[in-house]
Amino acid sequence: MADARFEDAAEGALSLRAESPEDLGVIATLVQDAVLPITEIVWEAKARRLALLVNRFRWEDKARAEAEGRPFERVQSLLVISDVTRVASSGIDRADRDLVLSILDIAWEAGEDGAGQLVLTLAGDGAIAATAECLSVDLRDVTRPYRAVSGAAPVHPE
Repeated sequence: MADARFEDAAEGALSLRAESPEDLGVIATLVQDAVLPITEIVWEAKARRLALLVNRFRWEDKARAEAEGRPFERVQSLLVISDVTRVASSGIDRADRDLVLSILDIAWEAGEDGAGQLVLTLAGDGAIAATAECLSVDLRDVTRPYRAVSGAAPVHPE
């Protein structure tokens, strides 16, 4: 009997939770290059939740798509940050309802007693910062994958 391999995994919707910086690294990788209209960001102060509906590139499927010669895919995913007490942004015109944002990275800046700030770095020098009582981030695919409109995988020059 052989060990299971990543390539043998069944296709399915992702549903992940990050409660540590190491966990967050996985989610940050999966949402890199995700795009979303600014209208798909909801800050629910009473529920202490910041939710973003993103169109993420399916990095986990990139090698398989290349090997099979099929188009790259994106999927709509819900990125939810819990236990949020404050949200701030910079470099974003929140009044521009046609603005489309692109996520480059997500990082946790630890504070005292487990609290800290989750920072979403956006293309074009924008950022969203969510002050939270603890690190609690969920990523869940909410649609079936669809063909990436550009037909190409995102590229980051080194």
